[in-house]
Amino acid sequence: MTAPEPFGTRLRRAMDERGPLCVGIDPHPSLLAAWGLGDDVGGLERFADTVVEALAERVAVLKPQSAFFERFGSRGVAVLERTVAAARSAGALVLLDAKRGDIGSTMAAYAAAYLDEGAPLAADAVTVSPYLGYGSLRPALDLARANGRGVFVLALTSNPEGAEVQSAVTAAGPTVAQGILDRLREENAAELAAGAPLGSFGAVVGATVGETGAELAIGGPLLAPGVGAQGATAADLPRVFGDTLGQVLPNVGRGVLKHGPHPAALRAAAEREAAEIARFLDSGA
Repeated sequence: MTAPEPFGTRLRRAMDERGPLCVGIDPHPSLLAAWGLGDDVGGLERFADTVVEALAERVAVLKPQSAFFERFGSRGVAVLERTVAAARSAGALVLLDAKRGDIGSTMAAYAAAYLDEGAPLAADAVTVSPYLGYGSLRPALDLARANGRGVFVLALTSNPEGAEVQSAVTAAGPTVAQGILDRLREENAAELAAGAPLGSFGAVVGATVGETGAELAIGGPLLAPGVGAQGATAADLPRVFGDTLGQVLPNVGRGVLKHGPHPAALRAAAEREAAEIARFLDSGA
């Protein structure tokens, strides 16, 4: 049986072919209202379907935020299942933003839900939280590797409250965030040694965090939320990411979604964001 192509290899190809842009699918109540949709399952489905129709054949990554689907219960989760499947079928990589983190068999169950072949919510990658200890993520990391999928671990997040944990200094010396980054570098080493252009295990590093002094070269992708509504711009990326700009996957949500509900307007907004991001990632200026 042929081993699946690693997520990092697929992501590198998608970023090179379509541009380094991740667009959130964030059906927030205010966006549903702005689109003239009801804050109900019907509005949720119309919103998600429109984003997939407009962008799945064009952007590298779509990132559904699970919470905005879960708030509608089982019917909302069913919409999420269909959204993930439709986006992947149309050619986008899907990063499911679930931020799960637990221990033992519970973490293994989360991993199976998002990373197992054939699971209803199986995505190309998932976000996870390491704050029960990096080792608690092992079921997700191992299943992702086995199935050619990816994991993005929270490291330096875009919210200001994150610093009280992530910037704390550990007994071993580095900050909590640096310790996570160092472990991810180790996680990616085998794929890189085998010739992969990018590892499958990424970190979430907010575009809002400024100059952290952290060593961000982990050999895997760096998901950069915070561009747009949270205050960062494409011009901030070189200052935050320095020599690792080639691994950065900026995430934009409301900056694109506010231009709905017309698919053509969403496509135009995504193209503008991608062009602006590429300008700074390419130049480092």
